[in-house]
Amino acid sequence: MFSHGADSAHDAGAVGVSSGGAPVPARFVWPYGGKRVFVSGSFTRWSEHLPMSPVEGCPSVFQAICSLTPGIYEYKFFVDGEWRHDERQPTITGEFGIVNTLYLTREFNHISTLLSPSTPGSRMNMDVDNENFQRNVTLSDGTLPEGPLRVSEAAVQISRSRVSEYLKLHTGYDLLPDSGKVIALDINLPVKQSFHILHEQGIPVAPLWDSFRGQFVGLLSPLDFILILRELETHGSNLTEEQLETHTISAWKEAKRQTYGRNDGQWQPHQPLVHATPYESLTDIALKILQTGISTVPIIYSSSSDGSFPQLLHLASLSGILKCICRYFKNSTGNLPILNQPVCTIPLGSWVPKIGDPNSRPLAMLRPNASLSSALDMLVQAGVSSIPIVDENDSLLDTYSRSDITALAKDKVYTHVRLDEMSIHQALQLGQDANTPFGFFNGQRCQMCLRSDPLLKVMERLANPGVRRVFIVEAGSKRVEGIISLRDIFKFLLSL
Repeated sequence: MFSHGADSAHDAGAVGVSSGGAPVPARFVWPYGGKRVFVSGSFTRWSEHLPMSPVEGCPSVFQAICSLTPGIYEYKFFVDGEWRHDERQPTITGEFGIVNTLYLTREFNHISTLLSPSTPGSRMNMDVDNENFQRNVTLSDGTLPEGPLRVSEAAVQISRSRVSEYLKLHTGYDLLPDSGKVIALDINLPVKQSFHILHEQGIPVAPLWDSFRGQFVGLLSPLDFILILRELETHGSNLTEEQLETHTISAWKEAKRQTYGRNDGQWQPHQPLVHATPYESLTDIALKILQTGISTVPIIYSSSSDGSFPQLLHLASLSGILKCICRYFKNSTGNLPILNQPVCTIPLGSWVPKIGDPNSRPLAMLRPNASLSSALDMLVQAGVSSIPIVDENDSLLDTYSRSDITALAKDKVYTHVRLDEMSIHQALQLGQDANTPFGFFNGQRCQMCLRSDPLLKVMERLANPGVRRVFIVEAGSKRVEGIISLRDIFKFLLSL
């Protein structure tokens, strides 16, 4: 059966998004049996039912082929007088209930991408990435289209509304693990000892405790170590290597405030520390992180009205909140329509600029032979958490993050190297085993996705502890095409 869909996509109604161009065949498959099976969707204005025919040799699998222009469509099956959708394919919830979505490009795949590898009677029962197989639809040149193809505004608004409702109904208590430890440092500890502790414990951030005031007063982060090392490299620095043995966190923080003229939301000697209580909503906690520019907010509980005798329960982060969102919506993606949409159709993240675009900025990337000093300067000046390390073809090799700086505490490396003489390659090897080859993709450090991957996959990668950015790469070459950060995700979901 070969049908034309109601003057194609430009008459499909508000729910169909077409990029125009010549029509291409699109195959719809219903693999679950029935006597009379039809398909209808935005490409027929939902007013016409297109009959589907059994596949030869497999009577339980029905198919129909329609001629459609490239675009995003919604559709549903009418099986024996009952509306049905395929739970194995991407879905969205709209005015017709739960419907499937199709992301159609210029090339027709004769082995339909809508037919799952596990479909009975198919010849595709092989070892493949099932998620990518179902959703990775490509153009003839192997890339996904850019430009006008975008997820519908209705899907975005529905998803934002449901995420907002979830975040408002859940509190800091939902972030607390069943068991674990939280390490805090006394402000009178020497700076050198503090960074040794961070490195040995494998933690990037630690709350600071003032025993005299009986309060938590700040955070010690990799940025502090970066600024200290840069100051040691500066001629005429007032902070010597020997002073690190006795120079306390408190003294460093005060010197930092005077030198840089800002508190960074982490050190406020005369103001309360930015923190959250376990009773605050996840919305409020996320907004505190986004608005203050810090990566972590301590969750502190006190039974006293004046806040005395505080108990440090947890360090809240955007990744922890995102993990809650993914866990809640993963098994009901139809309630969050954008989760199954290709990430390139959603307006978030930073992407490699198009040739000739005067308003875009290139992505910050470095070669492995670049100096550690240049990497630290870029981390501080760009205000980012990590930088992709690429080869001469911009193919991803590794990533250098702020937290990697604590590896210099190992064996007191920082005391006998110059930042402008050590390469990023050498610095990364300090934090790896001796037998680990350069370019080995550490699952917790270097997270990658394709531009065709669904948003849910990107969110799940960002929900891993310690991951702040996901690199969007080209299939095969691993050439960096874009970067999506935790902040990008939350600013998009919260409409900021």
